[in-house]
Amino acid sequence: MSINYIDFKYIRQLLNQKTSVILPYDKVYFVESRLAPIASSENLNSVSQLITKLRNNPLNDLHKRVIEALMTTETSFFRDNYPFEALQKFILPELISKQKMKSSLSIWSSACSSGQEPYSIAILLQEYFPVINNWNVSIIASDISEQMLELARIGRYNQHQVERGLSVYFQNKYFQRQGKEWQIIPEICRKVVFRQLNLCKKWNNLPKMDLIFLRNVLIYFNIETKRNILFKVRQLLKRDGYLFLGGGETTINIDDNFELVRFNRAICYRLRKK
Repeated sequence: MSINYIDFKYIRQLLNQKTSVILPYDKVYFVESRLAPIASSENLNSVSQLITKLRNNPLNDLHKRVIEALMTTETSFFRDNYPFEALQKFILPELISKQKMKSSLSIWSSACSSGQEPYSIAILLQEYFPVINNWNVSIIASDISEQMLELARIGRYNQHQVERGLSVYFQNKYFQRQGKEWQIIPEICRKVVFRQLNLCKKWNNLPKMDLIFLRNVLIYFNIETKRNILFKVRQLLKRDGYLFLGGGETTINIDDNFELVRFNRAICYRLRKK
């Protein structure tokens, strides 16, 4: 039996209060399918009983599990490809040339989920830019979900995950087969630092960034939250740095302090020159 409107509204408010994510009203089945395993693990007969239990208790680990279960974790290696082509052919050569004297590069992969995006960046740097092997290169990857971060830190993926976006060449060079799974080699794992971060709260202890990947996450927020996040991006992004958003996202009519930049079929943003 489907959960009722009151139960769905409670879950919607809980998710929004803790993550600022807006859950559309047509996601009742999504909520049921994501929460059913948790209800079962709690020896409850239905998702409705699980929601009743949440209502009748103060915030605890069960609420956290529910919130994590409702977060979208879709990702893949070299997702959409075009941004990574732009990195390889245009953006990284430009940034490396500008940073020669400092010999440093800072990259942030926000909303990194299970880690495929930051590891893709690390592989790209290792493969095509050996000139910066001795640089101070920082790749920070963050996510709101501790569960996803635990998986990301391990760096182990199943066959389906490694086949999504990875060439056979990269798979064999940067991964080691472990049974039915593939483990990223330690050299690549060490290049990425993972940390828990809620985009809608304070971004503590993040350095100025040359590159920020904020892909496929703004779509889940309302306009006010998008503006607040992009405001914080502006404080963090270096003057000659680049911001990547998802294919269906934009700064246009949200924050006019960014200008759109095209590299062939890739679109990214940089701070508008004043």
